[in-house]
Amino acid sequence: MKKRVLFVDDEPNVLQSIRRLLHSARAEWNMQFVKSGPEALAVLAQEAFDVVVTDMRMPKMDGAQLLTEIKDRYPHMVRIVLSGHSDQEMILRSVRPAHQYLSKPAEAEALKSTISRACALRELLSQETLKSVVSRIDALPSLPSLYAEIVEELMSPNASIQKIGKVIAKDLGMTTKVLQLVNSAFFALPRRISDPSQAVSLLGLDTVKALVLTVEVFSKFDQNKLATFDIESLWNHSIATGQLVKSIARIEAAGKQVQDDAYMAGLLHDIGKLVLADNYPDQYREIQGVLAHEHLALADAEVQILGASHAEVGAYLLGLWGLPDPIVEAVAFHHRPQDCPANSFIPLVAVHVANVLQYDNTCPRSDTGEEPVGLDADFLFKIGLNERIELWRDENSQMISGGVNS
Repeated sequence: MKKRVLFVDDEPNVLQSIRRLLHSARAEWNMQFVKSGPEALAVLAQEAFDVVVTDMRMPKMDGAQLLTEIKDRYPHMVRIVLSGHSDQEMILRSVRPAHQYLSKPAEAEALKSTISRACALRELLSQETLKSVVSRIDALPSLPSLYAEIVEELMSPNASIQKIGKVIAKDLGMTTKVLQLVNSAFFALPRRISDPSQAVSLLGLDTVKALVLTVEVFSKFDQNKLATFDIESLWNHSIATGQLVKSIARIEAAGKQVQDDAYMAGLLHDIGKLVLADNYPDQYREIQGVLAHEHLALADAEVQILGASHAEVGAYLLGLWGLPDPIVEAVAFHHRPQDCPANSFIPLVAVHVANVLQYDNTCPRSDTGEEPVGLDADFLFKIGLNERIELWRDENSQMISGGVNS
């Protein structure tokens, strides 16, 4: 079935240019072109679309207003900005309602790739309710203590960008949002950034202050929703996994970009747990009850109760937010790497192994010679890396003894 894409721009010449750019995509997509926000909403009231691509500066209703309306009325839709305006006010207004931002003039391949990827992502989640919930998310909850610390520091007359970066680097929700923003076309940086502290420094104090205090891109995790969910433990596991992933990628002599992507994927591989715990607290309690009474892995219990695991949910969100394919792929398949058509070392390999070894740290099996629970040895054998397992386990042991994961 063809995907449906709606383009909105008040400039007829721009719409005509997009038609020409995407002429070859007519076999894959049904495309419609309208000249205003109100006209777009009228069309959406009559027909269902998968993706909307809109300009920002338009009379009567600008792109930010349109995307906010679409987010509320049609949360399942992928929302993309295509704009030649890059002033900070407009960027800040579009940060929350837009999933991704593309700059004009757009190259045909970049536009096709972004839309095709957005459509393909929808296959990750089969349940429409989950799809709508995840598509509506524009901020991830943070530890209340760290959220308060960030706000206090930003409101201080002597606010320190270095201190702010250190606090953000200790929180999973803040780290994810900052990495999404700094690596998007919103800020047009020349290279991919994987370190949250560096991301904060590059964004600058004024931008971070506006994002946090005005746009409110961070939010507090309501512990009353799910008192048994330990957000701090989740972050400790995530940072330790990210560090081990980076070491494994270094051992395998991966290129700088692969190492950076692997590290970012390691940090974010369990972000779906935070999404599910925050948006489905009752079901997550039920999942924890299933784990207590049945011999199931967490991902299997999530599928049983919700129809998808934290891996698919996290990957869907990161893909919507425009994070690179290797990161989305590693998050999506870190529990089932066999489902990914890999034939060599990629970030997924390091994330799968590091995640398993981190959990094995709590119940080590090296004294019995058994493989860590959950390690897909068949997958590693298929791609010719099964003999590297002991080397990676030794690296994990050295990191533990050196206090890296403590």
